[in-house]
Amino acid sequence: MPQKNAIQTENLTKRYGDHLAVDHISFQVNEGEIFGFLGPNGSGKTSTIRMLVGLSQPDEGRTTILGYHLPAEIARAKRYVGVVPDVSNLYDELSALDNLLFMARLYGVPRGEQRSRAERLLKSFGLYERKDDRFATFSRGMKRSLTIAAALIHEPRLLFLDEPTTGLDAAAARSLRSLISNLQEKGLTIFLTTHYLGEADLLCNRIAILVRGKIVRIDTPAGLKRLVQTESLVEFSFSGDVSALAGNLGSRLGEAEVALLDESRVRIYGGDPPRIFDAVFQFSRDNNIGIEAASTIRPSLEDAFLKITGISPLVMNTEKHSGKEKEGRQ
Repeated sequence: MPQKNAIQTENLTKRYGDHLAVDHISFQVNEGEIFGFLGPNGSGKTSTIRMLVGLSQPDEGRTTILGYHLPAEIARAKRYVGVVPDVSNLYDELSALDNLLFMARLYGVPRGEQRSRAERLLKSFGLYERKDDRFATFSRGMKRSLTIAAALIHEPRLLFLDEPTTGLDAAAARSLRSLISNLQEKGLTIFLTTHYLGEADLLCNRIAILVRGKIVRIDTPAGLKRLVQTESLVEFSFSGDVSALAGNLGSRLGEAEVALLDESRVRIYGGDPPRIFDAVFQFSRDNNIGIEAASTIRPSLEDAFLKITGISPLVMNTEKHSGKEKEGRQ
């Protein structure tokens, strides 16, 4: 039986004046999968999502959501779509239960089902014991969980999930990732945006990488990592700051590429390993900066992302704390 598409776009395009924010992109999301939509700030992610959820209209192209054509049938499609924004849309002064009941009324859930659905979600998300506590008193992880629960109150088939674990501690992020996996196991289709490439690797069935408004690659995480599996990957940790010297190191390495991971760590892609080690040791002596560690590593999704986009994990890690893309600035 052929797999159905939850989302289908063809030549989707968005302009803001002379700026082409989304450049004729085409992709499909299969029902029941977690589809990652990755790219640096300014790549067009937010503009794409705004068109998919009906907040803005495309200048060109066609989109169907769960078989409904946009924008003509957006009102019908929205009945089956949940949206979790990066910043919670719930009310601090309301309790957890009252927030869910309010959202249930907003989504048109039948009156007789509102409380039972809200309580069932609170139990599923481990929040039932706090159902009468104000949202303002919740931890970041609990707020994120309740925000997702609110988007599920009308039992959607498709969930847009924007940066679900940004700002959470490791334990809360791990718990939320488990919750997302459980939602998929129940048949929900999830459209996920995240700056955390490791998170996308763990959760996503397929990933689209967007750069300057264009999709440059769509593949499984394993397929993306295969792009760099044949290359040598060596990581060096130095005793001092080498961020201003990375270019000088790169000039010594021929065809190998240098990525600055943070101020004292670099990762070198490709090239001849013996030559790389000789060049790095000479670089260390010339600049009087010690080498604390050197290791060969297995390729990760971050390495594949760097190869495809030319953007290092350091840039991605900085951007996830620097605010969201602004409409019209992508």
